Amino acid sequence: MSILKSSLIGAAMLMASPAFAQVPNPPGVAQGINTVGSQPVTFSNGDVRMAGNLYLPPDYDSSRKYPAIVVAHPWGGVKEQTSGLYAQQLAQRGFITLAFDASHYGESGGEPHDLEDPADRVQDIRSAVGYLASLPQVDANRIGAVGVCAGGGYTLHEAQTDLRVKAVAGVVAYDIGEATRTGIDGAPVSAEDRQKLLQGVAEQLNKEAAGAPLLVQQLLPSRDQVNASTDNFTREAVDYYLTPRGAHPNARNRFVVTSPGLHIAYYPLEHMELISPRPVLLIAGERAETRRFSEAAYAKAQQPKELLIIPGASHFDLYDKPQYVTPAVDKMAEFFGKYL
Repeated sequence: MSILKSSLIGAAMLMASPAFAQVPNPPGVAQGINTVGSQPVTFSNGDVRMAGNLYLPPDYDSSRKYPAIVVAHPWGGVKEQTSGLYAQQLAQRGFITLAFDASHYGESGGEPHDLEDPADRVQDIRSAVGYLASLPQVDANRIGAVGVCAGGGYTLHEAQTDLRVKAVAGVVAYDIGEATRTGIDGAPVSAEDRQKLLQGVAEQLNKEAAGAPLLVQQLLPSRDQVNASTDNFTREAVDYYLTPRGAHPNARNRFVVTSPGLHIAYYPLEHMELISPRPVLLIAGERAETRRFSEAAYAKAQQPKELLIIPGASHFDLYDKPQYVTPAVDKMAEFFGKYL
């Protein structure tokens, strides 16, 4: 597998839409889930206008202050998808939650769209924490953060240097740097592959500097391109993102092709020890190709820390399937209830 393919397939696992709901009911949300108190909001990340959905607990009382949780989406995802699902589920358990479109995605600003820049993604989370802290109904001393897939890697990285985040969790956390350097499904990525990737990025950047249009390409293969030789990870990604199960019009299955040049030297899990003594929770699927990233983050973190492996779950199962999402949310509710 080439490094470009490994990076793009990794990207694929990051755009999702829940098989559970939007504002007020995200697409695919299971019927019967109460989304009382959901509302669209905007906030600023420097000059970038950010768009989010804020969720309030069913028993919301405006005279109280609540613990709150930021929820970050995967690479290529939007707030109406898996991050919105987790935000809604956690709100049902008594937290104020915020799912938002990262800059360059969905209804948020940031040009060019479909650029996956780790530095911007970390700053997005930081601005979302600040937005929650500014709300009168939020206890600014009780803010946590959750990220799904690449959002998990970014969230763990952001928490290392943001003491406002009192507890942090990653769900099928994805280390976008390590995935670009070494792949995600066991296929080796050689030094030659990495050099070819960087050379291709350099050539494209020079073309664009000389006036060529930005090069944006398809992130995942189309459904009719999937065949018997397609690896399982890609097949699951296509089944999620490019079918009614997970597709959303704001998640465009596109990426700026020079993005991996920003990923290859990115090490989001390198200083997990900086989070301590604040607590860390890692949740991974037993069958997930990305399980190794959660285990690596756990190994580098100091106490208090927890690692939950969901039996039988693949990476994409933890995006939307109730039999896997429910125990993950139950664990997070217990974790944040204890530490926030």
